[in-house]
Amino acid sequence: MVLNYIWIAFFVLAFIIALGKLIFMGDTTVFPAMMDSTFSSSKTAFEISIGLTGVLSLWMGVMKIGERGGVVNVLARILSPLFSKLFPDIPKGHPATGSIFMNIAANMLGLDNAATPLGLKAMEQMEQIKQEQISKKEGLTEAERSRLKETASNPMIMFLVLNTSGLTLIPVTIMTYRVQLGAAQPTDIFIPILIATFFATLAGIIITSLWQGINLLNRTMLFTLGGACALVGAMIWGFRQMDSELMNTVSTTIASSLLMTIITGFIVAAMRKKVNVYDAFIDGAKDGFQTAVRIIPYLVAILVAIGVFRASGAMDMLIGSLRWLVSACGIDAAWVDAMPTALMKPLSGSGARGMMVDAMTNSGADSFVGRLSCIFQGSTDTTFYILAVYFGSVGVRFTRHAVACGLLADLAGVIAAIAVAYMFFGG
Repeated sequence: MVLNYIWIAFFVLAFIIALGKLIFMGDTTVFPAMMDSTFSSSKTAFEISIGLTGVLSLWMGVMKIGERGGVVNVLARILSPLFSKLFPDIPKGHPATGSIFMNIAANMLGLDNAATPLGLKAMEQMEQIKQEQISKKEGLTEAERSRLKETASNPMIMFLVLNTSGLTLIPVTIMTYRVQLGAAQPTDIFIPILIATFFATLAGIIITSLWQGINLLNRTMLFTLGGACALVGAMIWGFRQMDSELMNTVSTTIASSLLMTIITGFIVAAMRKKVNVYDAFIDGAKDGFQTAVRIIPYLVAILVAIGVFRASGAMDMLIGSLRWLVSACGIDAAWVDAMPTALMKPLSGSGARGMMVDAMTNSGADSFVGRLSCIFQGSTDTTFYILAVYFGSVGVRFTRHAVACGLLADLAGVIAAIAVAYMFFGG
């Protein structure tokens, strides 16, 4: 329901602003630009979906091998103590736990292409759990049962927030862009991004847990969160001992090696259980193809709305108003010029990437605005894209508190990014 209002707002606000520009400013190009954006955005959405087909088929196939080889079940048992606290509605030892872990691990390493299919697999498994729980409920009318089937469950929402908060340990892509745009020290934003994204994820977990009534004050959660803080600190210390070239080489090697280890490990485990590995892969790959086709209308809907909003000039007006408001309050507004990246990130990953590159191009890769844009880009993930793709893949229409929790985690990441940027780079 929230997505419905947001989607409508994009079009209505864009139309009002464009109409005002046409009547009062004589801008005859705004409506053609908006119409062009609808066609280009819908084409982009389709191309993204088709581009995902191969990757989805690959990783759905690999996950199917892991399932039949028993690897996912082993991961589920290992993570059961922690995930039973964060996802109390998922039965202990369920394969969904392993899929969730694999998705989060891929996201942490910045492996978006691997994370998406793993996340879609986790959503399908959580959908199965939800359907089983609904079937056991008595006294429901057919209308109530139908609505519950299209409503996001608590585990789905917690999983979505963990994805939108975008915990990233190795922002390889951002550092690559900084190298291309001539940054003196391309890796100088590594530690700030790590700190900002960690706070975003921590805030997301706390906010969603409070909303869902999950108790975080238990030994398991306190030990895990404390251990995560220690691990982040150790990684920061380790990477600070390396120069930029070595850091990029080590991070890329670790990510690629881990992926190949996972694939090979799944195959070996399946062989030990005498599973027909090839048939298992084909079965999973078929599911990946079907999922890619299923998400096309959801992607078209969200990307067209964003494209119209941008083409109308609404985004530029929003930034200008924010700069005026901040200046009127007597607050340093140096960070406002980097806000397009932060505002675009929940809506579109490619759009935010374009904003980041634009900021570094116009202000300089080593400027405060350029660096802050990079931190914004790495601190959170594309909330509405993830929501549209993940919920769309299982037919969820009623998102409950997913959008609110996801955006609050994004807000925490933005605030942390600004604070960290001033701490490391001044104003």
